[in-house]
Formats: sequence, structure tokens, C-alpha cells
Amino acid sequence: MEHGTQNNDPVVSNRTMEIVVAGLFALVALVVMADSIRVGNGWGADGPKAGYFPFYVGLIMLVSSLATLAVNILRHSGERTAFVEKQQLGLVLQVLVPSVVFVILTGFLGIYLSAVLFIAFFMHWVGKYPVRTILPVAILVPAVLFVMFEIWFLVPLPKGPVEAMFGF
Repeated sequence: MEHGTQNNDPVVSNRTMEIVVAGLFALVALVVMADSIRVGNGWGADGPKAGYFPFYVGLIMLVSSLATLAVNILRHSGERTAFVEKQQLGLVLQVLVPSVVFVILTGFLGIYLSAVLFIAFFMHWVGKYPVRTILPVAILVPAVLFVMFEIWFLVPLPKGPVEAMFGF
């Protein structure tokens, strides 16, 4: 890959991401350990208490995270290897942002109508499909999923105003 062009400029380095992720894992480990202490992490008369194993898993996570953090803080060469470049980040955001919108819309419109909009949007924006291809796919896929989950498996998924109009 050619470096130095605008689309291939690094957005963030590997070292920075290693430090951020190690810090987040250390934070999660501390939460796990604190909750394990809260519910009891010792040994009871009938064996280990509820927090015994989670506490030690959290401890292993904490030690690993701190080791990763220390290595990356102490090891600082002038080399800045890219974790993600602008073009790559753009491709990730092209999927991430509509996916977040889909999740938010699910709370208001239900999963099926949100899925219609999500599939139609992606097919138009990313796939550049014609409307005659988009409409049947965007409508039939959620319809089949509705029949499968709501009628056959009897697994209720979040519904919105459209399903309410049909009595579901």
C-alpha cells in the first residue's frame, strides 16, 4: 500500500490502541473483581462462593492488561504503525453508523420495519441496486423473519406501530 496519500494516512497507531484497549480491559477486570468481592469471593463450607472464580478471572485479566499496558508505555520507538488508515476507517464507519441507527430505530419502529429500512438503505447506498431489486428483498427478508420468529418459533421480537396495526 502506498503511504503518504490522504486516504492512507494513519488515524491511530497500533501502540495507542494497545494502550486504550489494555486500559479498558483493566477497568473491566477491576469491576469484575469488585463485584466478586461484593458477592463473596472466598471459600464457604460447601465450596467456593459465587464470586470465587470470577474474582480470579478478573485478576488474570487485570495482570494481563497491566502487563500489556506497561509494555506499550515503556516501549516507544519512533515507528508509528497504523492501526487503521482513513480509508479503512471510512469503510468501518460506513457499516457502523447505519447499524447504530438501525438499533436506535428498533426501539421506536420495531425490529421488522427497522430491518426493511436498513436493508433498503444498504442495498441502495452500498450495493447501488435498482429499486426493483431493493423493494422485494427489503420487504421479503423481514417478512420471512417475522413468520419464522413470531409465528413458527413463538419468539417475540421488538415490535413497533406497524405490527400493532395488524394486531401483533
